[in-house]
Amino acid sequence: MFRAYGLYSHIRANRLRSFFLLVGFVLLLHALMYSFALLYEAFSEDAPFNIIAHRAWEDLWRGWPIAMAAAAVWFFIAYFIHQKLIDFATGAGGVSREEAPRLYNLLENLCISRGIPVPALKIIQDDAANAYASGIRDGHYSVTVTRGLLNLLNDAEIEAVLAHELTHIRNRDVQVMVIAVIFAGIFAFVGDLMFRNWNFPFGFSPRRSSERDDRNGGGAGLAIIVALLIIALSWGVSVLIRFAISRSREYLADAGSVELTKNPDAMISALRKIESHASIPDMPSRMHGFFIESPAVHPEAGLFATHPSVDDRIAALVKFAGGMDLPVLPQREAPQLSNPQPSFLPSDGRSPLDPPAPPSPPGPWGRA
Repeated sequence: MFRAYGLYSHIRANRLRSFFLLVGFVLLLHALMYSFALLYEAFSEDAPFNIIAHRAWEDLWRGWPIAMAAAAVWFFIAYFIHQKLIDFATGAGGVSREEAPRLYNLLENLCISRGIPVPALKIIQDDAANAYASGIRDGHYSVTVTRGLLNLLNDAEIEAVLAHELTHIRNRDVQVMVIAVIFAGIFAFVGDLMFRNWNFPFGFSPRRSSERDDRNGGGAGLAIIVALLIIALSWGVSVLIRFAISRSREYLADAGSVELTKNPDAMISALRKIESHASIPDMPSRMHGFFIESPAVHPEAGLFATHPSVDDRIAALVKFAGGMDLPVLPQREAPQLSNPQPSFLPSDGRSPLDPPAPPSPPGPWGRA
């Protein structure tokens, strides 16, 4: 249903993905609410499981308006502060034209030549070479690059990377990523709290009285297990959503970069340089899918990969865009000349129009 066969169908598919992600958020929110109701009822009284489950269902039925209100509030908050959350997670900060004139000129030239609105520019002060785009609505998109990318790549390669990120914006890829990570990502956050940080329910949970007679109950333990399974399922679904977002977006963004710059070789050489300098060890895993190449120290592979391999992306550029996969040569400094003056000028610093200097007097053994 969501397979895209062209640029416009890809954009349309991304809009459908965004819609279903939001609908899925509401459904998973109700599942999460039911799991909390199960936990509450299980810790309140050790009744048979069917009674606990029925009470939890009644709690959900009474509380679903609260869940819908919570979803609406979260959508409202995320709509306006998602960029601040992303900047905080990645360590990105604004940069002025005076601080990065080269970057501004390259981006503006690309946007003006194609009639694309100029997004905001931001920089991550890190020696890694990477970049990403973010935003969910016109006028609020941004492109972020690392300091290492500016130091490592030449102008043509930086232009190719910027064109790649502009294509993500044009194709609405960034909209899908923001919704998957920020809007629907609340479930992964709750799952992390439950299973990674709080050690819940062991050691940090309400306690039932040890004096209660459990002979007529026995359903609380099962209810707790079911509740934790629902939370785990919600967490797992939210993670799979991130990985289920089509990896074809990177191929299309690479192709869009070539379309904007008419320079497939620059995109290929940029990918080769980024491939060995992309790692940002402190980057949260939920942000990896935003970047042009995964910033993970050990990038995911196979089903859990957020990006196709660089080799596959370059092979596509060579096959379909006519690029050349040349080895990246180490940068060498220009040799320093021992005598920078042209050879026809006098070596003693005189003007060529001055008369020749008088010969030096002979030494004790005659002239040399």
